[in-house]
Amino acid sequence: MTSTQAEIDRSELGTLSVLAWIGDPSEGHDIPYLLAYTLGDGPKGKEAGEAAARGLLEEIGLPIGDVVMDGTRNPSTFAVQIVLAGNQVALTLPGLNATCTAPDEWVTAATESGQAYFLFATTAWPEAVPGRPVSPELLQAFAGDEAVLTGSAHCVITVQSLRQ
Repeated sequence: MTSTQAEIDRSELGTLSVLAWIGDPSEGHDIPYLLAYTLGDGPKGKEAGEAAARGLLEEIGLPIGDVVMDGTRNPSTFAVQIVLAGNQVALTLPGLNATCTAPDEWVTAATESGQAYFLFATTAWPEAVPGRPVSPELLQAFAGDEAVLTGSAHCVITVQSLRQ
């Protein structure tokens, strides 16, 4: 097998992080969201990491912009998989995986609906380092930013559960 320039060097992404949250259930916002993003700490810097993220999404067939892909129709063959075990969320994409700990309300919403709204941001988010809490204001500033949203892939995905 020969390498082509079109193939994505996943190491350019740098650290791939995942964050799970829901809106305010008391206001009817109980959708479980899962956001994947790079920290922009790849070997060639933030811009190369963002380009690698765009290339990865193109490679696996996820459009960037305002199209929401429905991954619930054929979940076993969809490019993105989410598996929930307790409060641990495992995200799998071709050649990549990442995990995060979801809050209890996310687990409840995902379990009840059987699905999550997934965003893969092509914009790096170096402030949201794994292991450090992200304030609601910081999350809103990033995930609510129009440029971030239009530069992301959007999908609704079946949440698979591991029975414990």
